[in-house]
Amino acid sequence: MWVSRFSPSTNPQKQEISAEDAGYFTYLTTYWSYLLVFLIGHVRDAFGKTFSGQSHAHLKLHNGYAALNSDFDSFFTRRVKSRLDDCFGRPVSGTPARTITLLDRTSSDNCVSFKYTQTTTQALNISSYNYLGFAQSQGSCSDAVQATISELGVSSSGSRDDVGSSPLLIETEKLLAQFVGAEDAMLVSQGFATNSTTLPALVGKGALVISDEYNHNSIRFGTRLSGAMVRTYKHNDMRDLERLLREAISQGQPRRLRAWSKILVVVEGIYSMEGSIVDLPNILRLKDKYKFYLYLDEAHSIGALGPNGRGTCDYYGIDPSRVDLLMGTLTKSFGASGGYIAGSKAVIAHMRKTCHSSIYAESVSPPVISQILSAVKSIMVPESPALPGLSLDKRAPMPEGKRRLRRLAFNARYLRAGLRKLGFIVIGDHDSPVVPLLVYQPGKMLLFSRLMLQRYSIVVVIVGYPATPLVSGRVRFCVSAAHTKQDIDQILIATDEIGEALGMKLNRKIAVAQGWTVEKVIRNAKDLVLLSH
Repeated sequence: MWVSRFSPSTNPQKQEISAEDAGYFTYLTTYWSYLLVFLIGHVRDAFGKTFSGQSHAHLKLHNGYAALNSDFDSFFTRRVKSRLDDCFGRPVSGTPARTITLLDRTSSDNCVSFKYTQTTTQALNISSYNYLGFAQSQGSCSDAVQATISELGVSSSGSRDDVGSSPLLIETEKLLAQFVGAEDAMLVSQGFATNSTTLPALVGKGALVISDEYNHNSIRFGTRLSGAMVRTYKHNDMRDLERLLREAISQGQPRRLRAWSKILVVVEGIYSMEGSIVDLPNILRLKDKYKFYLYLDEAHSIGALGPNGRGTCDYYGIDPSRVDLLMGTLTKSFGASGGYIAGSKAVIAHMRKTCHSSIYAESVSPPVISQILSAVKSIMVPESPALPGLSLDKRAPMPEGKRRLRRLAFNARYLRAGLRKLGFIVIGDHDSPVVPLLVYQPGKMLLFSRLMLQRYSIVVVIVGYPATPLVSGRVRFCVSAAHTKQDIDQILIATDEIGEALGMKLNRKIAVAQGWTVEKVIRNAKDLVLLSH
């Protein structure tokens, strides 16, 4: 019953609410709060440079050296972000599982520096990318990792082109290819590098990359390194994408007026700041019409979407072979590290010879490979046949992955539907495990994060500019299969109380008479989940 599967009745392209639903007053007060901070900050800097030269020496030229940071970067970091620093980079101890242990710290200089108190706080963790709950120190996956360390050590001690190709690595690449529905796959030892080093191996001068405006920075970094021309289209807007395609094909390269050597469209399965799911069926319709290559980043969707956890294609019921390149990371859903790129045998063979991560970077370490293999196998068992080569049975856990997939689907829908019924502006799609709650004002973000930890021992992530638009600051809940219904109940209770106190219930589409109490939301959890499917 609880599976992540696309349903036309909950079409992700027809979202119930958007960031604009807060109204003009919210935007006006948000801009005003930033204006006050900027104005006071610039006045303090002006007085500091004039009357307190020593403490502001880093803002001025000294001994012929220019300042390392630009004026705006330095100003925003010192006058805006630093005031929220106790909510960022919280030091932790142990495993980032259902709960997490925080190292307590205090600051006496407005978060310029911190002092550890030698105490800890055990808190409910709704902030980590642990979608399937495999970030754990006990269990079958952990046992397999410990056995691998005893047998193979902790390092591969070389790149793939040197001595970094072990039988375990080769077998895991075969398993990943089978899992995502591709002919072949290549593992990369770091998630960010999977995009930033594979894209330059795919495109170069004379090529055009068309990218969603909300694509991750690793994609932007990789396309810049490639030397290809880059154009962006409005987020998930198929009309704007088609307009760009028509324009690019009809006009060709600027000045030279030649046809593009190739056109590559780059999208993400789940957009990590928006919680939205890519409109893959319509992108494939455009692909069939305009004959471009498609690169799908499944960093947040692999393992988290689809009845079998195989990502966006599985979610929509689409043949993965229709997507030219499938990229994903192994940190979020599988509790490991690194990433993969999957596609045809010819493309992956080309990547192994030209991708900088394959040539220069150290290969993925054996214990990490073992974690990947065990987690993926737990989702695939029992329907997938054993692969030849290594004996996977001794490393593979029982099919606990299916239970995790169902629990994740329930938790994601329940939290999102519950927050909306309480009157919050929650964007994104029903089945996404990323649940962004819009707060807008930076002061409220700060207070919400502090109060959730102080009153309810719940750790949340707050996200603001430059990761989001200036006036669209948000709280980002990351749902996990490790969470119980009681955990989600507690998150709803805490968010309802603190959100009410801070005036965060801004969803004008839910009138006061229509809004539910948190008790009613908890009582009707099953119905809410069914209605959102």
